[in-house]
Amino acid sequence: MKATVKWSDGAMFVGESGSGHTVIMDGPPDLGGRNLAARPMEMLLLGTGGCSIYDVLSMLKKSRQQVVDCRVEIEAERADAVPAVFTRINLHFLVTGINLKESHVKRAVELSAEKYCSASIMLGAAGVEITHSYALIESDPAGKLAAALPAPTG
Repeated sequence: MKATVKWSDGAMFVGESGSGHTVIMDGPPDLGGRNLAARPMEMLLLGTGGCSIYDVLSMLKKSRQQVVDCRVEIEAERADAVPAVFTRINLHFLVTGINLKESHVKRAVELSAEKYCSASIMLGAAGVEITHSYALIESDPAGKLAAALPAPTG
């Protein structure tokens, strides 16, 4: 896997993935940026969330769960000192579907956390406290949300 990042100006950079896709990163005005794009550390969080949600959705599809929507809300804390590394990250999955089985969602989140999500496993190995939680949101067959079903955190 390869990628390149090119400085544009100030604190703005253009990244290009090996597959040819580009992203823009920028810093805040007090650090020379113009606040026109996500920060590099935010990109790291987004990548971790993308890696994990991909795993969860893939496993839920394989277990024939009727998922109509899924998102992962990510909260992170960083060290106060330089380098301002992540010290804690929680990935909270909100899975909306029809007749979802809580055991399948729980297992998909666990497998992503323990076996499949390269990004979160790598960060955890580097000393970041990674936690995962989830909630099921029941949807009726017409796609209307019925009720949120809280699930254990952990």
